[in-house]
Amino acid sequence: MKSLGLLTLRLAFGGFMMGHGAQKLFGAFEGHGPEGTGQFMETMGLQPGRFWAQVAGWSEFGGGLLTALGVMHPAGPMMTIGPMVMATTKAHAGKPIWVNAGGAELPVTNIAIAVALTFTGPGALSLDTIFRTRLGFKGIALMAAGLAFGLMRANDVAPSQVLQSAQDTPASVRQQAEKVLSSAA
Repeated sequence: MKSLGLLTLRLAFGGFMMGHGAQKLFGAFEGHGPEGTGQFMETMGLQPGRFWAQVAGWSEFGGGLLTALGVMHPAGPMMTIGPMVMATTKAHAGKPIWVNAGGAELPVTNIAIAVALTFTGPGALSLDTIFRTRLGFKGIALMAAGLAFGLMRANDVAPSQVLQSAQDTPASVRQQAEKVLSSAA
């Protein structure tokens, strides 16, 4: 029953995260795509906005997909935490917690689910169990560096631009980004 419960949670959380990312990346589900999302990100001080829209979108979409399938654990749920922390601290900052007041209720709930799935594992009903795989810390770091490097190249963004934009982020998030970007450069 535990594995069935984890499968249900992974499919719901992963599916919604994929949809959330698809809004940013492709304009799916009445989303604004990379241009509209990028403009919104720039109003919060995240420059260049299109780059950060793609970082958030691919983290949500890719993390959701990996979580739903239960493959390369714990990369999937961990990939979704960063954009949810940024949503909490940037888009919903200074508002009451409840979503009907514009607050961070949803991203905080998503963070809690992602952390719980990271700690529990994907369960027996997962591709990791079928193929007997598990992604270690080095694999996660390489994935993050590859994503960052690929997005910087695709958007013609220098690592220094990314680090400058990150100055307004929480210190722990900024320190992790600096480590990933320095290894990708």
